[in-house]
Amino acid sequence: MTAGTGAASLNLTARAAAASSYGSVEDTTSEIAKVLLDPKYPDVYPFDASMMARYDESKDSAFYSQPRFVQHIDDDAIKALTGFYARTFPASGSDDVAMLDVCSSWISHYPKDYAAGRISGLGMNEDELKKNPILSDYVVKDLNDDPKLPYDDNTFDVVTNAVSVDYLTKPLEMMKEVRRVLKPGGTAMMSFSNRCFPTKAVSVWTSTGDLDHIWIVGAYFHYAGGFEGLRAEDISPKPGKTDPMYVVYATKQA
Repeated sequence: MTAGTGAASLNLTARAAAASSYGSVEDTTSEIAKVLLDPKYPDVYPFDASMMARYDESKDSAFYSQPRFVQHIDDDAIKALTGFYARTFPASGSDDVAMLDVCSSWISHYPKDYAAGRISGLGMNEDELKKNPILSDYVVKDLNDDPKLPYDDNTFDVVTNAVSVDYLTKPLEMMKEVRRVLKPGGTAMMSFSNRCFPTKAVSVWTSTGDLDHIWIVGAYFHYAGGFEGLRAEDISPKPGKTDPMYVVYATKQA
C-alpha cells in the first residue's frame, strides 16, 4: 500500500473532524480535545500491517546505534510539555511513586529536580540513557522488535512517551504492555508534535494530520482496553509560531 491509502480507506480526517464538532462544547475546548469526546471507533482495530509500514524498514537498532544528543522539539514545546508534567505528575519526593519513560533518551522533559522512588527509562541508545539525569535505572530495548516491557505487573504510577509514538510499529501490543505495568489508577501519557524522522514513522502517521493523530493515538488506548478517562489536550505554546504539542492520556481502570 502506498503512503496515504490506509488513511484514505479509514477516512480519518472526516472521522476526526466529525468528532471535533460533536455535541455542545464550551468555546474554550480546543478542536484537539473534541476529537476524543465521541471518536466513533469501529468495532474492530482499524490499522493493518500496511499502515504500520515505514519507508525505511531497516533494523531500528542500526538507525539508533549512534547517540543523538539533540532536542526533537523546540524550546517552547519542551517547556509546555514540562509544564504539563508538572501539573499532572504525582507530587515530587514521594518514595512510593514509580515512573517509567518509554522510548526515553538523554532527556525526558520531566520537571527540574523532580524526584520519585523510581524513575525508569527504556530506550534505544545506551549512551543517551546514561546521560539522562532523571533516570534511576534504564533498559535498552527495541519495542518494534519485541513490545513486551521488562517490568512486573502493576509497577508504575505514570508511564510517559514523548514524541515517539509515531515510530511504533506494534502500538497496540505496546499499549497493552503499558496497561499491564501501570498500577490500577495509574496514568499513561503519550505526547507528540508534528516533527519526526519521516523515514522511520509509520505510514498511517505520515499520511495524516494533527487531528487524525489524536484519533490514532486514542485508538491505541481504546483497543488496548482497560483504560478510562481518555482525553486529549493541546498544549501548543504559540500556535503557528512554535512546534505544536499534544498529549493523549488515560487512566488504568482500578
